[in-house]
Amino acid sequence: MLQKLVRSEHYRRIHGFLTAEGPLLAAIAIISGLVLAFLQIADEMVEGEMEAFDQSILMLFRDPANVDQVIGPVWAHEMVRDITALGSFSLLGLTVLAVCSYLLLARMRSAALLVAISVIGGTILSTLLKVGYARPRPDLAVMSEQFTASFPSGHAMLSAVTFLTLGALLARFAPTRPLQILSISAAIFLTILVGASRLYMGVHYPSDVLAGWCLGAAWALLCSTVAAVLQRRGSVERPEDEVEQA
Repeated sequence: MLQKLVRSEHYRRIHGFLTAEGPLLAAIAIISGLVLAFLQIADEMVEGEMEAFDQSILMLFRDPANVDQVIGPVWAHEMVRDITALGSFSLLGLTVLAVCSYLLLARMRSAALLVAISVIGGTILSTLLKVGYARPRPDLAVMSEQFTASFPSGHAMLSAVTFLTLGALLARFAPTRPLQILSISAAIFLTILVGASRLYMGVHYPSDVLAGWCLGAAWALLCSTVAAVLQRRGSVERPEDEVEQA
C-alpha cells in the first residue's frame, strides 16, 4: 500500500512541489510568525500589559538603592556605549555605503540593490512606526541623549536588518557549510549584542527591543526571499553568475 502511494502521480507531484518550494514556504512561515509576534508585542504594549515585564528587566541593570545608577564599573559603561554604536544610523549607514560600493565595483549589482533596499526600507519602516506609536522613553537617567520615540527600538531593528542581510549575503557566497553557519551566527550575535546594550543603557524598554528584533528579522528575511525568488525566475543574476561576470 505504501509503495503504491509512493509511486503514485499525486505523491510525486506533491513531493516535487515541497522539494522545490520548501525553502520558500519555510521563509513565509517564519516571516509570518515574526510579524505576528511584533503585532502581539505592540498590542500588549499599547494596552499596558508589558509594563511589569519591562520594568522588571530594566531594574536588572540598575542599582536597587538608586535606580538612576547603572550597575557595573565605568569601563563597562564605555564598552556598552561602543557596542551600541554598532547599531547607530551613522555607523550602519557607512557600513552599508561601503558594502554597496564594493559590490558595485565587483559588478554584483543585484546584491548591492538587495542590501540598499533592505536597509533603506527598514529605516523608513522603523521611522514610521516610531511616529505612529509615539511611545515615551523609560523615565530613567540614561547614558546617552535620545531624540526619537521608544517603540520599536531603531537600533535593534536596523541592526537586525543590516547584519542579517549582510550575513545572509555572505552565507550565499560562502563555499562551505561551516562558513555559512559562521556568517549567520555572527550576524545574529551582533544583533543580540546591540539590542542588549540598549537595555543596559536604559534607553529602551525590553518590549521595544523584542519588537525591533522581530520586525527587523522579518524584513531582512522578506528582502532576501524576494531576491531569491527573482533570481530563480531569472529576473536578477544569481550569485555565481555575478562572480563569473566580475
